[in-house]
Amino acid sequence: MTLFLLQALQKFFASLVQSANTSFETLLDSLISTAKPSQSGSLSKQALSSIAQCVAVLCLAAGDQKCASTVEMLKGILNDDSSTNSAKQHMALLCLGEIGRRKDLSNHVQIENIVIESFQSPFEEIKSAASYALGNIAVGNLSKYLPFILDQIDNQQKKQYLLLHSLKEVIARQSVDHTGQSELQDSNIVKILALLFNHCESEEEGVRNVVAECLGKIALIEPNKLIPALKERTCSPAANTRATVAIAIKYSIVERPGKIDAIMYSEISTFLMLIKDSDRHVRRAAVLALSTAAHNKPNLIKGLLPELLPLLYDQTVVKQELIRTVDLGPFKHVVDDGLELRKAAFECVDTLLDSCLDQLNPSSFIVPFLLSGLGDHYDVKMPCHLILSKLADKCPSAVLAVLDSLVEPLEKTIVHRPKGDAVKQEIDRNEDMIRSALRAIAALSRISGSDYSMKFKNLMNKITATPSLAEKYNSVRSE
Repeated sequence: MTLFLLQALQKFFASLVQSANTSFETLLDSLISTAKPSQSGSLSKQALSSIAQCVAVLCLAAGDQKCASTVEMLKGILNDDSSTNSAKQHMALLCLGEIGRRKDLSNHVQIENIVIESFQSPFEEIKSAASYALGNIAVGNLSKYLPFILDQIDNQQKKQYLLLHSLKEVIARQSVDHTGQSELQDSNIVKILALLFNHCESEEEGVRNVVAECLGKIALIEPNKLIPALKERTCSPAANTRATVAIAIKYSIVERPGKIDAIMYSEISTFLMLIKDSDRHVRRAAVLALSTAAHNKPNLIKGLLPELLPLLYDQTVVKQELIRTVDLGPFKHVVDDGLELRKAAFECVDTLLDSCLDQLNPSSFIVPFLLSGLGDHYDVKMPCHLILSKLADKCPSAVLAVLDSLVEPLEKTIVHRPKGDAVKQEIDRNEDMIRSALRAIAALSRISGSDYSMKFKNLMNKITATPSLAEKYNSVRSE
């Protein structure tokens, strides 16, 4: 549902309850009943969120008494130990969060503890909704609930991930008024930063990612405090901290213009140069930050690309030192620790082709880097096929010059067959890979002069002469 439609719907419900024709209770029951799962399945996350927002607007329009009774009813659903209706609890949490964001709920005794009890639920969607609810209730009364969340993060190790998500909601909801000041007081920001920087070294990647997102969102509110603090930590001896800082920068680069832009323009190179780091996780974090910058604010990085591109291309190369063999008793398993980094690097190049094509020299990238990627793992081949299709369209002469060398890895991909004992998922992945390669081949066939390459001509003849390949090729061409 678009924001405009949702806002119009909220106004509609507020107007309805203020009219004498429809009772608040009827409207509330109607809204909540629409959230119940039907025979066709549960509603989407977005739909449930929209219903909860409408419930909140309805409650506020109905006045304090009706709002208070609704909050108590929702608390009752969460308190009911006999309730096994997870959909009902899920909706109650979302509604409490939406009401709490708009109205101080501190009069409702122990509401924060009742919500946090749902962190113990066996259902992920309930835990996520509880985290969301706690964060939004805190927005309604920062002085009461923010210290509670910060204290819980420090003292409840098992709930840390969900509590950090609650804190992220608090930070993300900070409305900025006309003076450009956040509702978060300086003392709050100091406490939050101390806590976040303390958790940068967490062994849990999920925790580090939420910490990074929180830091990135605070950087949008207080860039002059945050960017220097993040920059200082690019030299941290802890690799996890350096990676978290790079991901924080990724979250701070948003499409809309902001006061962070001026300081980021002069400082971003320090963070992106972490692509040279000795730790692969840090290098991947820097690549992801570069991708986000290329997509959202390419002007931040265009001047840095002559130095960054060779370093980025180097991340696409298979590094033998990152490949290890794990002995599992009866058989050995090869683990490629560099796979995720190579995939991220190729995806970054794909983004750069859309936003910074004028800064790239395709010839130096296609051979050897793209050529290597076309013969790599499934996860790497897929973005490489997309890149090749774009290059065929945007830089045909550079592709045509090396077309012969591109045929072999493409042919190996389209004739590859899974092992006889392959599971359905492996078979489906292989089919997707074949179709992906055929899309790239179709793009190459549109280059004027491609038929002068005998190797490519033979490949096209092979596709045409193989019924299964010909059918797939014709299908992808007509997409």
